[in-house]
Amino acid sequence: MDGDHGRVETRIATVIHDVAWLQQRHKWPALKSVVIIDSTREIGGKTERETRLYISSLNLPADKLGPIVRSHWAVENSLHWVLDMVLRHDECRVRTENAPANFATIKHVATNLLRLPTSKDSLRSRRKIAAWDDDFLASPIAR
Repeated sequence: MDGDHGRVETRIATVIHDVAWLQQRHKWPALKSVVIIDSTREIGGKTERETRLYISSLNLPADKLGPIVRSHWAVENSLHWVLDMVLRHDECRVRTENAPANFATIKHVATNLLRLPTSKDSLRSRRKIAAWDDDFLASPIAR
């Protein structure tokens, strides 16, 4: 598949359905398959290869599980990018007891609330507007 900026990527998904030994060894009763994604990325004459393994509770063929894995990580990566770039999550120094999980939940809620307005402003702009404008800040909650 052609990627961005002259990058060419290929992904091959393989699924192992015979996972009884893994279920017994690790006590994962819902485990149905192991998905293996072999990726090759070519950028400017340089080739990178990577193999990733995923466990799954789905019993589907490779042509179905490969796209599911990819879409899951697209959503996951998008969320983490927003948390890092808009809410500066990586810079947070909250580290004790339940505080990290509580802050992460609050940041997820804030991200979802910032996405509610139908304006064309970026999430970063919406965050700044919410800091400056109490009416804008209250509007997603007042819906």
